[in-house]
Amino acid sequence: MLHETVSDLRVRYAETDQMGVVYHANYLVWCEIGRTDFIRGSGTPYAELERDGVRLAVSDASLRFHASARYDDPIRVHTRLVDVRSRAMSFSYRVSRADLGTLLVSASTMLVSLASDGRLIAMPPRVRAFLSASVSPDFDSAR
Repeated sequence: MLHETVSDLRVRYAETDQMGVVYHANYLVWCEIGRTDFIRGSGTPYAELERDGVRLAVSDASLRFHASARYDDPIRVHTRLVDVRSRAMSFSYRVSRADLGTLLVSASTMLVSLASDGRLIAMPPRVRAFLSASVSPDFDSAR
């Protein structure tokens, strides 16, 4: 049973702004990498969910910035699933410097399940079951 994934990456030059720090929107991209790795690790790649008619759209996102990342810094994204409901799920993330352990961002996202035509739908029972088995309600994103 999967309760957390760890995704490692490096800050690319294109992800930095004029001040030499990572542009804030890139942290959401890194959360998406973590979320995709988590779903894959839970047993079903996101592409397979889409083939089953499930689309997951971010309906809410929250980020708290603790420190800045810079070009070529090693980054580690810890991702946990904290809630699964019939039509939605919530993730928590900790983004840190992989080499120093410095917390850069704590974040959360909520995703809703949509049909291919954009209607809100319940997740198939099979999908909800395999995701529910990986829920970690004790995750503290500010650690």
